[in-house]
Amino acid sequence: MSQWNQVQQLEIKFLEQVDQFYDDTFPMEVRHLLAQWIEGQDWEAASNNETMATILLQNLLLQLDEQLGRVAQEKNLLLIHNLKRIRKLLQGKYHGNPMHIAVVISNCLREERRILAAASMPVQGPLEKSLQSSVVSERQRNVEHKVAAIKNSVQMTDQDVKYLEDLQDEFDYRYKTIQTIDQGDKNSVLVKQEVLTLQDMLNTLDFKRKEVLSKITQIISEIDTLMKNMLLEELLDWKRRQQIACIGGPLHSGLDQLQNCFTLLAESLFQVRRQMEKLDEQSTKVSYEGDPIPLQRPHLQEQVNFLIYNLFRNSFVVERQPCMPTHPQRPLVLKTLIQFTVKLRLLIKLPELNYQIKVKATIDKNVSTVSNRRFILCGTHVKAMNMEESSNGSLSVEFRHLQPKEMKSSAGGKGNEGPHMVTEELHSISFETQICLYGLTIDLENLVFFNNPPTAALNQLLEVLSWQFSSYVGRGLNSDQLSMLAEKLTVQQTSYNDGQLSWAKFCKEHLPGKAFTFWVWLEAILDLIKKHILPLWIDGYIMGFVSKEKERVLLKDKMPGTFLLRFSESNLGGITFTWVDQSENGEVRFHSVEPYNKGRLAALPFADILRDYKVIMAENVPENPLKYLYPDIPKDKAFGKHYSSQPNEVSRPTERGDKGYVPSVFIPISTIRSDSTEPRSPSDLLPMSPSVYAVLREHLSPTVIETAMSSPCSAD
Repeated sequence: MSQWNQVQQLEIKFLEQVDQFYDDTFPMEVRHLLAQWIEGQDWEAASNNETMATILLQNLLLQLDEQLGRVAQEKNLLLIHNLKRIRKLLQGKYHGNPMHIAVVISNCLREERRILAAASMPVQGPLEKSLQSSVVSERQRNVEHKVAAIKNSVQMTDQDVKYLEDLQDEFDYRYKTIQTIDQGDKNSVLVKQEVLTLQDMLNTLDFKRKEVLSKITQIISEIDTLMKNMLLEELLDWKRRQQIACIGGPLHSGLDQLQNCFTLLAESLFQVRRQMEKLDEQSTKVSYEGDPIPLQRPHLQEQVNFLIYNLFRNSFVVERQPCMPTHPQRPLVLKTLIQFTVKLRLLIKLPELNYQIKVKATIDKNVSTVSNRRFILCGTHVKAMNMEESSNGSLSVEFRHLQPKEMKSSAGGKGNEGPHMVTEELHSISFETQICLYGLTIDLENLVFFNNPPTAALNQLLEVLSWQFSSYVGRGLNSDQLSMLAEKLTVQQTSYNDGQLSWAKFCKEHLPGKAFTFWVWLEAILDLIKKHILPLWIDGYIMGFVSKEKERVLLKDKMPGTFLLRFSESNLGGITFTWVDQSENGEVRFHSVEPYNKGRLAALPFADILRDYKVIMAENVPENPLKYLYPDIPKDKAFGKHYSSQPNEVSRPTERGDKGYVPSVFIPISTIRSDSTEPRSPSDLLPMSPSVYAVLREHLSPTVIETAMSSPCSAD
């Protein structure tokens, strides 16, 4: 099943996340119509290769032309119109920069994998459980309910102000009418009765004015309480979820709901302010001793203005935190002279604000208090917010080509790492290792935190590591894998639920007996997975994090030929496999090959290595000892779909080879001596064709072959 088909079967909450990152930069219509073709291209490689990106862009436009020809036959006018518009849009946007569309599509595919992984992974730790707390969702429902109630109260008050206006107009008319009566007629019974009526009307007017002002006071108080106790707390929770999502945590959502609440409150506050303006006009026309409007309105006006200011200030959020398009898997990490993008949004959606709000991008000046390094931003610093920057009509602005540049100073320093860039809303991290710590603090402005990190709860840190795997390579870590990492960090075989870990232990101190730190070891594994064994990792066939002692416990009772895949603990970025068999006397034996690193995996895909791997035992014919992936999955069933080609039939050399050449393949071979239960390190991959190997088998005995392979010459 294609990745896009899997995406379409997700629950609605995940589909909403997919909808967020498809816009005019890469329309979802293209993703849907060209799903299979898009997934068959290497967009990540093209994002760093202009020639390849140019070819892919041309092919993409050709694919769209084919779709246009198909829909033209179906006479689908709407689809024809949209496809023409999209083709023109893509050609105009990326013609001069084809690598950019490769970056965009690569990011979209990666985000899809991340969402699919998030949908399939269970809740694992305390951080994620806290983010999915029912208390949060209950508060969100309460906020929406209270905002709706306030909006209703304001509208009812509008009716009261209108009634008050009508009452005052009648009073004003009758009062002016009686003023025109001659002095002699003012003592008549009718006039006296009219004066009494006017007095009653004035009393009612005064009562209604006080009533309306009381209602407005109550509404202002409710808005103030709602903002302080619920709405801003909800916004802080959203920022916390965004913070966690930036380091690979569960997907965050809820911004549209917050926008609805902010917008309704803004509309209510502006409506209240108009009501008070009308009251002020009424007081100007008709006033009297003890008139409550001039007494109360200035204070209420001040409160409303402050609430509007506070609401607008908090409604300005960073919808998408800083990210380098060339390194999308590491958001928040900025490097000098490398462009990054960031998108901001106003949660108050009022048409009259469009093109009236400008945003200026700067680096926080407070950085100088914790670092001797100073930076400036290159690129367009000032842009106007508008509703065209978003797919849902919200007021947004996106800075796409900002570059941090270090200012020259006598202090000096390396120039290839980005600055700490933290303001009230926007956050970035200067070292990749700090990503994990970023999720362990709620104080987003505490820069000192990164200079002198406190100890972290081990269970939370391990959960963040699992998020890193989920975000970067599409699959998080299970409890067994996390337990192995905990043992490696603590050098203990005990529970890690209540443990604490220092920053130095995590990324400064070398692992026992090793020349590298825990984080360097883990980063090398992430890089290995991403570049060489990603499909196998996503399928869950790589156990990966399992100690040598644990693997023997797992394999000892399994069928001969059962094997598992684990990451090397002694080699950076290495993966090995261990299988079990039995000697003639029934003794259980374990065999592990020398770890394969990225250099060897670049020459031969790992799935093909598992398929073609051979072992030469003394006096025996070479054979593949790998039969079942732990616990009991037939090897070809597990890895068959990842083989790059079908294994070639071994045959004699013939003249029918391609252009007269004998076809050749790489065959991974190891030798194991019968007098040792411990395997020797395998030789390098031998570039031996099946035909030549068949001739050798026919003319030479296994002993001679094994002797030749173990000779000094063959080792070279």
